[in-house]
Amino acid sequence: MSIKNVFKLKSDYRPAGDQPAAIVALMKGLKAGQRDQTLLGVTGSGKTFTMANVIEKWGKPTLVIAHNKTLAAQLAAEYREFFPKSAVHYFVSYYDYYQPEAYVPVSDTYIEKEAQINEDIERLRHAATQALLTRKDVIVVASVSCIYGLGSPVEYQKVNLKLSVGEQMTRATLTRKLISIYFERTIGDLSPGTFRALGSRIEIMPASERVIYRLDLMGGKVGVIEEIDAMTREVGAKHDSIFLFPARQYVTPKDVVEAALADIKQELEGRLKTLDSEGKILEAERLKRRTRQDTTMIREFGYCNGIENYSRHFDRRKPGEPPYTLLSYFPKDFLTIIDESHVTIPQIGGMYG
Repeated sequence: MSIKNVFKLKSDYRPAGDQPAAIVALMKGLKAGQRDQTLLGVTGSGKTFTMANVIEKWGKPTLVIAHNKTLAAQLAAEYREFFPKSAVHYFVSYYDYYQPEAYVPVSDTYIEKEAQINEDIERLRHAATQALLTRKDVIVVASVSCIYGLGSPVEYQKVNLKLSVGEQMTRATLTRKLISIYFERTIGDLSPGTFRALGSRIEIMPASERVIYRLDLMGGKVGVIEEIDAMTREVGAKHDSIFLFPARQYVTPKDVVEAALADIKQELEGRLKTLDSEGKILEAERLKRRTRQDTTMIREFGYCNGIENYSRHFDRRKPGEPPYTLLSYFPKDFLTIIDESHVTIPQIGGMYG
């Protein structure tokens, strides 16, 4: 079995002690198609370094799962040191604050979902999914968030924009193209997933990077593409072309949105009949009002609070079918490493249940 070496491990040390035997045993199991293997070792015995050697030798995109954000960040930093030329990414929940929706029957009170998203972590999540769709030397260190619902990788990859120097492009055309991949126009400071027009110049801040791309549109063509540091505004490299992924993880074509809204309406009608037959008039009215409000928001703005409640319809899934997750972005033969498995596996089991 020939394995292409796409990872280059950098370290001042060589495997020592029990590490060489462990690496050989783990590689033997992988080549034999062994589904599960366990690496034992006390704290400080170099298990991460051992697994880095396995990653290099196996040469497949790798998912490392940790049981909390702090440990995931630590592991991501270690793997970046081991693989400075590879795409090592960090994928955890992007909520700084999250209150799920709730209903208090005693007071007939509905509490809407409230959430505050961390822009930096959202950017890192975008970077992880984009790397998985464009590179082979990818390591993603994730929390249990990796099994939560995410947008379709097929639709996410379809909706993109390549811009090249010399390409025919007007300001109006570029504006429409950016909006079509969910970038928002602003007249203020740029944040990830936004752009602004300054005369014949368009400045774009991708959802996955800390840089700004400035395009000069001269004579109906893209004249120059410059990279600008988002913090210092220093002009860096010039590019012949850039590739922009959508500014949202959840991407749904208009025809799919309309089909999903029709399904939601049909499901609502069925549920209202059930509630009416049970004499739950108040509940039926509340459900009808909320669902119609949501569908109106989705039709007009493409989003509503609690849109994940309708994800099955937008993904065109049947009841009971699993949603897309980060795992859906990996190729079929990816490697999974579960760190501190005695804690992480029960946590994943609890979340799944």
